[in-house]
Amino acid sequence: QDYYGKELQKSEDLKTNACITSARPLPKMVRDALEHIHEEVVARYYGCGLVIPECLSSCRILDLGSGSGRDCYLLSQLVGEQGHVTGIDMTEGQVEVAKKHIAYHMDKFGYREPNVEFFHGYMEKLGDAGLADESYDIIISNCVINLAPDKRAVLREAFRVLKPGGEMYFSDIYASQRLSETIRKHRVLWGECLAGALYWRDLYSIAEEVGFSPPCLVTASPITIGNKELEAIVGDCCFVSATFRLFKVLGGSQAGPGQVIYNGRIVGHERELVFDANFTFKEGEVVDVDAEMAAILQSSRFAEKFLIRAGGGNTAALQGCC
Repeated sequence: QDYYGKELQKSEDLKTNACITSARPLPKMVRDALEHIHEEVVARYYGCGLVIPECLSSCRILDLGSGSGRDCYLLSQLVGEQGHVTGIDMTEGQVEVAKKHIAYHMDKFGYREPNVEFFHGYMEKLGDAGLADESYDIIISNCVINLAPDKRAVLREAFRVLKPGGEMYFSDIYASQRLSETIRKHRVLWGECLAGALYWRDLYSIAEEVGFSPPCLVTASPITIGNKELEAIVGDCCFVSATFRLFKVLGGSQAGPGQVIYNGRIVGHERELVFDANFTFKEGEVVDVDAEMAAILQSSRFAEKFLIRAGGGNTAALQGCC
């Protein structure tokens, strides 16, 4: 709270490269939406990675660690006036910045009523902020879960407030090994998102334990610290900024592999949907998927964007939603 509320006043105050947004090109609709966001909100933004998933119209979205509200105001435009975006952050100063500009953005977007709200609170205790079970379609988080001492509690709470078929789409920092006590207690390394980084394999075990589908890796890029003193403390540990998708898959979803055909109806991704590092779906093209991906597509908001068939080849039978 002290680091993000007092010590950092703008993104240029960061002491490492860990929180620098990855260079993956942004879709035009996202670039256009960014231009409408207030300059103070942008200046107080410390996120990393890209946390804008596809197929957002009319969705209810929760942003964990929403900071100054940049991603919330970006998503506010993409979900439309019928959608809703909630931001929660533990740093009161950041929440104040976000709240201060609600009227400015609603006027800019041409909305009659605000479709954003911000809470001061903890992502490990979403119930304290009044967030109910199964109330969100999507949860996003941009480089903040590493700042939470109890990662299991964060994922448990995320799972609780997601609707069945809902998605957690988040970027964070991961480490190549479990970190030493010296690193984990270093104040600057903690504030700069490195000391609290999860060993990447632990994400998989925690996600399974909580009830999520296996993590789908979207993008990953190595992090250079760019500070010799801090590099000496870190030693041979490597860090990466990675974006993952986790789904709250419905019980009884398709149990086996299948074939899917994307219908091209997601705005901004009409010809091709890059779902994750393993699956890219082109409009009208038959793609073989494993049981996990078949279950994700069938039970999530993507179901109506795909024709989903059980099995493979000519023996495939139509299955579920089209």
